[in-house]
Amino acid sequence: MTYFVFLLMVALILGLIAVASNPTPYFAALGLVVAAGVGCGILIGSGGPFLSLVLFLIYLGGMLVVFAYSAALAAEPFPEAWGSRSVLFYVLVYVVGVVLAAGSLWGGWYEGSWVVVDELKELCLLRGDVSGVAMMYSFGGHMLVICAWVLLLTLLVVLELTRGLSRGALRAV
Repeated sequence: MTYFVFLLMVALILGLIAVASNPTPYFAALGLVVAAGVGCGILIGSGGPFLSLVLFLIYLGGMLVVFAYSAALAAEPFPEAWGSRSVLFYVLVYVVGVVLAAGSLWGGWYEGSWVVVDELKELCLLRGDVSGVAMMYSFGGHMLVICAWVLLLTLLVVLELTRGLSRGALRAV
């Protein structure tokens, strides 16, 4: 499990490099979805499956709003993909930066710090986040409903702002 979490962290760094290096919103949004999914996988590996599910649903809703807004405003006929020279240059610069930063910090890390919650005991009966689920429902349930309502309202506002010359997404049928 430790090596799997390490692989997820490498995938998270690659997803963040994909977001940072691509100027086209289509491919950058795809990298953002991959990075959010891998980040939630890291949370699951660390013992937080419920928190991971909630964060992924909120991130996915927010990213759909951002993607709808950016796709409506930047409709390019030939977007720059990951194979173009400028994007490859930025990818190489970011990879070199990550390798240099990891090389300077490598001596302070050891494999024991990557142990996930369920590997601490042989007969673990409870997950790491079971005690926090009831508290999140009792105190955070109203906030989750408010966040879902705000995301829906933001989506409708963005669709109305980017309607262009037509009547938009809220037109009468």
